[in-house]
Amino acid sequence: MSKIKVLIVDDSAVVRQVARAALESDSGIEVIGAVSDPLFALDRMKQNWPDVIVLDIEMPRMDGLTFLRKIMAEHPTPVVICSTLAEKGAAATMDALSAGAVSIITKPKMGLKQFLQDASNDIVSAVRAAAHAKVRCLAGAGQPKPPGAKLTADAMLSAAPASPVSGLGKTTDAVVAIGTSTGGTQALETVLTALPAVCTGIVIVQHMPEAFTAMFAERLDSLCAMTVREARNGDRVIPGQALIAPGGRHMMLKRSGAQYIVEVADGPLVNRHKPSVDVLFRSVAQTAGSNALGIIMTGMGDDGARGLREMHDAGARTVAEDESTCVVFGMPMEAIKRGGVDKVLPLDQIPREIVAFSPIPVLR
Repeated sequence: MSKIKVLIVDDSAVVRQVARAALESDSGIEVIGAVSDPLFALDRMKQNWPDVIVLDIEMPRMDGLTFLRKIMAEHPTPVVICSTLAEKGAAATMDALSAGAVSIITKPKMGLKQFLQDASNDIVSAVRAAAHAKVRCLAGAGQPKPPGAKLTADAMLSAAPASPVSGLGKTTDAVVAIGTSTGGTQALETVLTALPAVCTGIVIVQHMPEAFTAMFAERLDSLCAMTVREARNGDRVIPGQALIAPGGRHMMLKRSGAQYIVEVADGPLVNRHKPSVDVLFRSVAQTAGSNALGIIMTGMGDDGARGLREMHDAGARTVAEDESTCVVFGMPMEAIKRGGVDKVLPLDQIPREIVAFSPIPVLR
């Protein structure tokens, strides 16, 4: 009888080492690889597809839930989630199970190595059970069903009028809108940590599930000179602050007098995402016009490409990340194809573009 082929995907070297040792102690299991993130996993799987994947949730470049949904939509494979985020009843746990994970192992935040050694029998049992699980292709892989047609930003707000900001009154406030997906967590860290404490207010859509955006914002806030936090409905866009759209909610720019605020609202998936970059960019085109800078960075698919063109047509400056620095060039490439990009810049030049756009004195 052939051995169960297992691939471990976890950014912790300790987890990879201990989990490999635990699994290889069973003569019926073969660990065919232990890699630090899903993009490395995809490369490895082209050569040798595993029978079971042991998967963390919180990882660089691509989070585990995005990877899980991709696998279940394209090549259904039994997946055992092993994560500190996968607590009983937690949103991340529910998301993972609904996306097709067959088993959950919750790692503690402290004493990880000892826990994995003590739980080695549980890990082996979970993998053995998963190997016999019947998994199926999930339409939308954990997203609300049925997916139906791919919705555009029209599902949240109508197309931009001919004169996007007519009748709103003059304002000197400006805004930077950033959209990104796969690889965006690292790209955003690179950009935001390079910015001064005070520069133009920033609104961001990063494709992420609900469990992650608040923690991601907190982490960036601890690293950046400017303030970074998850957006709340009615938050004002102010200099020196970046607002990240919460997972599972769309974010739109609105006007309140001469000030910009954000509206955070539920709604359908747009381009199969919520939050959607297209929704944010369209709202910025309509609300801010030439007072905005739009930036689209690394990511799969085409979310944001149409919205960036709308920003461009409304008079905004627009930038796409260059292929040379993108983890995935999909979103910037589609924006360039649609003719909505003024400049194509490598990642390390984007902070300079934001600072140059700022209409206020820059403080370092």
